[in-house]
Amino acid sequence: MKKAVTFGALAVTMTVLLAGCGSSSATSTKSSSSSKAKTTKIVATGSTALQPLVEQAGQEFQNEHANVTINVQGGGSGAGLSQVAKGSVNIGNSDLFAQEQSGLDSKGLVDHKVAVVGMAPVVNKDAGVTNISKAQLVKIFQGKIKNWKAVGGKNEKITVVNRAQGSGTRATFEKWGLNNAKVATSQEQDSNGTVQKIVSTTPGAISYLAFSYVKSGLQPLSIDNVKPTEANVATNKWKIWAYEHMYTKGKPTGELASFLTYMTSKGVQGSLVKKLGYIPLTSMKVDRGMSGKITQLN
Repeated sequence: MKKAVTFGALAVTMTVLLAGCGSSSATSTKSSSSSKAKTTKIVATGSTALQPLVEQAGQEFQNEHANVTINVQGGGSGAGLSQVAKGSVNIGNSDLFAQEQSGLDSKGLVDHKVAVVGMAPVVNKDAGVTNISKAQLVKIFQGKIKNWKAVGGKNEKITVVNRAQGSGTRATFEKWGLNNAKVATSQEQDSNGTVQKIVSTTPGAISYLAFSYVKSGLQPLSIDNVKPTEANVATNKWKIWAYEHMYTKGKPTGELASFLTYMTSKGVQGSLVKKLGYIPLTSMKVDRGMSGKITQLN
């Protein structure tokens, strides 16, 4: 009898061990399956004016979606549009309508407007100027006015800093700030951030920036006594502004579609957009088409 009891105890022990092994195996399989969860990588490139917004919104989106990584790069609107059209990135960030980009086959590109960006001519504070006429602004960028004294400032040489060809900020500024006047050859920089640093540290320098980059050390210029403010952009009283576009090749799906929807959500538009110096789409009192036609919004 004692021997039978021993065998019975052994059987119970083996049953418990086998059950434990089965449980461990199931847990291991579940863990392995979880570790292999599909990760979605989204790459956005292009406009440096839009870059800060997409970077921060992307980080917040990633915090809420552990299976998504978002990589945001600059390079200018032209580069962003070109790369998304080729299919080499998921999103092309642009200050321009795709149809405005010369040499680009925009067929198949889908536009997603996410904000409005105001842009302003900016000077080093040492220049001593806060307001000029549009005619004077044009002449400065044409190289016809070479000293700030000519427009009421210090007796100081004007140094023009331009953006590179392909920049959406440059295209917007030349179209709405300079009436498409041909500008003189000057130094060119690839990003809003670089321009910000150069103008703020170079006496006599002038360039133009998205509102979100106008920081201390810079003096934004009024034009014909109209100040570069969000309220004036909203009514088109200040005309140097553009929509911020995030283009995709074809209709987005999955996490890409979710991220673009997130960009226009109340949480982003009502908080992050304003915080970073952009203008929410819902704040605009007018709509401006690619041709420049203005339509009043209700």
